[in-house]
Amino acid sequence: MKQRLGRAALILAGAFAAGCERMPGKPGPGSVEIRPDKIRDFALLYSENCAACHGRNGQGSGAAIGLANPVYLAIADDAVLSRTTAQGVARSLMPAFARSAGGELTDEQVAILVAGIRAWARPDALGGATPPPYAGPAGDPTRGAAVFASVCASCHGAGGAGGPKAGSLVDGSFLGLVSDQALRTTVIAGRPDLGHPDWRGEASSTPLTDQQVSDVVAWLASQRPENPGAPYGGNP
Repeated sequence: MKQRLGRAALILAGAFAAGCERMPGKPGPGSVEIRPDKIRDFALLYSENCAACHGRNGQGSGAAIGLANPVYLAIADDAVLSRTTAQGVARSLMPAFARSAGGELTDEQVAILVAGIRAWARPDALGGATPPPYAGPAGDPTRGAAVFASVCASCHGAGGAGGPKAGSLVDGSFLGLVSDQALRTTVIAGRPDLGHPDWRGEASSTPLTDQQVSDVVAWLASQRPENPGAPYGGNP
C-alpha cells in the first residue's frame, strides 16, 4: 500500500512539474531580458545607441556622418572614437554615452563600440591618398572665404546661402548645432550618403591642402551667430 502511494505521489509530482513547465506566462528559454549594462554585442549596442544618427552599419543617415566612411576612419584614431563616444561633443547634437559623463554605457561597452566601428575601416579605399589630419593648423577666415568661393560655392551657393545642389551652410541654427571639428571632419571625409565629396573634390578638382581645410572651416565658423537659432533678432 505504501509503495503504491509512493508511486502515486511521484506521478503526481511529475505531472505537476510538467504542468508548471507549460504554465501561461512562464518565460521560455532565451526570453529572459539581459540587463542593459551587460550587453556586449556590438551590433545591438550600435543599433540602440548610434544607428539613428549615423545610419545602419555606419553608412550615414543625413543626421550625422557615416562612421564607416573610410576617410573618417583614416583620420579618427581610437582615442578620438573613444573620447567622442564617451564624452560627446559640447554644443552639438552628439551626446555623451559613458556613465562617467552622464550617459548609460559602461567603459567596456564604449570600448566594444570603438572596436566594432574600427572593424569597418578599409584603408585600401583611399587608393594610397593621404587625407589632411583630424586636427589641423589655425585657419584664416579671409583666406577661407576665397577657398569657399572657388571650391564650395558651386554646390552651396554664393556666400554659402544654398545653391542648386546643396543647402545653406551659414544658417544660424545649423551652425549652432555643429562643432568646428565636425565641419573640418566633413570637409575632409565628405558625406557619401549626401553626395558630398571628400577633400579631393570632384574628379577634375585639386585636393584641398591641410591649411585650406582649416581656412574654410574658420570662415564657416565666423558665420556662426552669437546666439545661434535664437528668435527675434538674436534675443535669447
